[in-house]
Amino acid sequence: MRAAVVRPSGALGVIEVPEPEPGPGQVLVEAEVIGAGYVDVMLSRGEYRGIPGPGSVPGVEVVGRVRAAGPGAPGDLVGRRVLAMPGFGGYAERVVVDADRVLPVEREADAAEAVGLGVNALVAETALYRAGVAAGEQVLVRGAGGGIGSLATQLASARGAEVTAVTSSAARGERLLELGASRIVDRTGSAVPDRTYDVIVDTVAGPDTGRYLRLLRDNGRHVMCGGVAGAPDEDLLAALLGDFHKSPTLLALSLNSLTPRELLRSWQEITALWTKGSLSPVLYRRLALTDAQQALELLERGTPFGKVVLVPR
Repeated sequence: MRAAVVRPSGALGVIEVPEPEPGPGQVLVEAEVIGAGYVDVMLSRGEYRGIPGPGSVPGVEVVGRVRAAGPGAPGDLVGRRVLAMPGFGGYAERVVVDADRVLPVEREADAAEAVGLGVNALVAETALYRAGVAAGEQVLVRGAGGGIGSLATQLASARGAEVTAVTSSAARGERLLELGASRIVDRTGSAVPDRTYDVIVDTVAGPDTGRYLRLLRDNGRHVMCGGVAGAPDEDLLAALLGDFHKSPTLLALSLNSLTPRELLRSWQEITALWTKGSLSPVLYRRLALTDAQQALELLERGTPFGKVVLVPR
């Protein structure tokens, strides 16, 4: 089968590799569509802890059909269409994944739209769920034009919150208003958030994190669920302690820590909203698997508004 492998240079090359076999508790999934995200850029650079760069295959989400089950995996998964979430290895025609890291996808659903929700929607929905976002609250979304941010904007709006979206251009701002944002802040201009918030959904992190943390209201919640700008600096702890009297909460979220039950709860909420038309996948571009390197370059530059997906064939 074909897979996009990280070369020593950090670039991807699509080569023939042996087809994997599912081990105990695993299933083999034949990919229809593969999701591409910034985490794949980090993996290709060797920046993703526990996963080597050169020689590895990026890809943390695939929509496709289960073709085989390993020992101890539920046999009734074979033939089913699923969203599969391997730790890595998804940029391939077939991938093995633990059976408890697959979620059901309806047969009639568009595979690209399903993966356009996928991991990004799971992160966004779980972030809002853990923060306890309620109707009438003020929510700020950093990196709102990205895959997680555009979905967090919709999901917070669906909960009845008033959403301020921080993004990088007027054009992106217009699209976010269409997705449910009430207010736009262009981070490239002179405008800065000038009010306080109950919840901040932060997909960016970096040295400005402390400045945003100070925008929380009493009992506010700041959820860090991405880090495209790198690690926060030491000002983050100073901001947290400096506003100790406001009882702020700082949460960090990774899907890697979620139990199968938590993943299923979130996915059921997402698909229910999708079915009702209250949540729409935001797709930027479909590329062939052979163009995987182009996908990483787009993501590294921050070009896409929404999701880049790869099609194996």
